[in-house]
Amino acid sequence: MKAIFATASGGPDVLQLRDIPKPELPSPHHLRVKLAAAGVNPIDTKLRANPVYYPDKLPAILGCDGAGIVEETGSAVTRFKVGDEVYFCNGGLGGNLGDEPGNYAEYATLHEEYCAARPANLSLQDSAALPLVLLAAWEALVERGNLQAGQTVLIHAAAGGVGHIAVQLAHHLGARIAVTVGDDKKAGLAHGLGAEKIINYREQDFVQEALNWTKGKGVDVVFDTVGGETFLRSLNAARIGGKIVSLLSTPLSLADAQLARLRNLSLCYELMLTPQVLKLHDERIRQRRILEQGAKLVEEGGLGVLVTHRLPLEKAAEAHRLIEQGGMMGKIILTMG
Repeated sequence: MKAIFATASGGPDVLQLRDIPKPELPSPHHLRVKLAAAGVNPIDTKLRANPVYYPDKLPAILGCDGAGIVEETGSAVTRFKVGDEVYFCNGGLGGNLGDEPGNYAEYATLHEEYCAARPANLSLQDSAALPLVLLAAWEALVERGNLQAGQTVLIHAAAGGVGHIAVQLAHHLGARIAVTVGDDKKAGLAHGLGAEKIINYREQDFVQEALNWTKGKGVDVVFDTVGGETFLRSLNAARIGGKIVSLLSTPLSLADAQLARLRNLSLCYELMLTPQVLKLHDERIRQRRILEQGAKLVEEGGLGVLVTHRLPLEKAAEAHRLIEQGGMMGKIILTMG
């Protein structure tokens, strides 16, 4: 099969196309999936540049997101049969073929408990764009933020991969939504997905705009997908006793921590890769159930994923360059044939 390998840490050019044998089933509970597409996420570019989880196991196949058709099942598999169409977030953290390989490849293997039937009304290829961003947004808003109907939420970078899913989930939960975006096209996307308050962070002070929108109170929940100064400034955009959920590990100075304490803020971090990194089987089943709920929401018309770039597998380096340029709307997928 053809697969893209990260041959070393470095820039996009370290991604190289190779021919290797199809993977064997690692256990009786595994599936082999003929992949239709792999989703490309910012974490892929970070692990290519700095393979933090498995620094001594290169070359490696990256790509956490996949969707495809079950080609072979282990003798103990009960959840799927050959020919079923599935989607999942599995592998791709930089381990070599002895661990959990990623999805920048024509085939992948994974435990039957870690994948879900893909949404019936979303194409098989586009289904590969959804798992990681759905899990990140769901865990951030539902599990960390405990966002409730009628509450206010500020979502940063609302037209990005995670952001545009988060806007739709917040809308589904019945929250009032403010967003930050960088241009009119992104503003139009966010508004169409259910955002009430649009803040162009290039032209407006998002803290002041959030305070004006909430009559000086601040929002109940901030969802930070940017980090850095955006995270720190968000301490003043949340209400007293509010919550800030961040996808990034942003260090707090003593003054920042004192401000958060003064405002009685709950600071939460969201890393949807934790169950895989720490090999938490039950937590990975919990995440698969989120994918099942997400698929149902897609089928009911309450959720969609915007795929803005569809590139062939051999163009993985180009996909990484697009992400690293910044300002991406929606998602990129790599297609297999």
